[in-house]
Amino acid sequence: MEWSILQQYGPSLLKGFGNTVLCWALGTVFGMALGLVIALIQRYGPRWVTWIVQAYIEVIRGTPFLVQLFVLYYGGPLVGLRLDALPAGLLGLTIYGSPYFAEIFRSGFRAVPLGQIEAARAIGMSELNIVRRILLPLGLVSALPALVNFSIILAKETVILSIITVPELLYQVQRMSTETFRYLEANVVLALFFWGLVEAISRVGHRLEARITKHLIERT
Repeated sequence: MEWSILQQYGPSLLKGFGNTVLCWALGTVFGMALGLVIALIQRYGPRWVTWIVQAYIEVIRGTPFLVQLFVLYYGGPLVGLRLDALPAGLLGLTIYGSPYFAEIFRSGFRAVPLGQIEAARAIGMSELNIVRRILLPLGLVSALPALVNFSIILAKETVILSIITVPELLYQVQRMSTETFRYLEANVVLALFFWGLVEAISRVGHRLEARITKHLIERT
């Protein structure tokens, strides 16, 4: 194994890893936000709106991410949606992740004891305050492990963005292996970078879960 090539390609690999982290972070935040909105619409929206939302969930979950990305990037210009590779990748990750996040939030909301919600209504709390003070905090505790798990999955899905020439880590690794024919070293580097990212996400998720649980215990 020839590791000296890392001196030559190290800066491009680090830049690609930075783009991977950026795509993952923004895709996760936007996807989670859209998923939360979808979950609240499923719970409180009119029936016809929930049908539309459910259809959206089934279509996105039922089609591969690669197909969605191709439709968005190559089919978008046919309807006037022209995006560069990076914005298209971010939008693709957001759309792809939102139905999964929505279902995770929905299951978290259903785990909140009904008695607490009914008690809040009995003392005159508005639905907005119930969502803000009861449904979201308690539902988040139940949903957090699944949210972290899918965030990890989404991080590994970023490699697909290289197909539309987003200069993320896999794109840089492929360029390195093509120019040097050192495929083993290139893929070991790719694995190590993603292992580090996944470990970081997992540790942050565990700490966040412990902090939220401690906060809720102190409130009670």
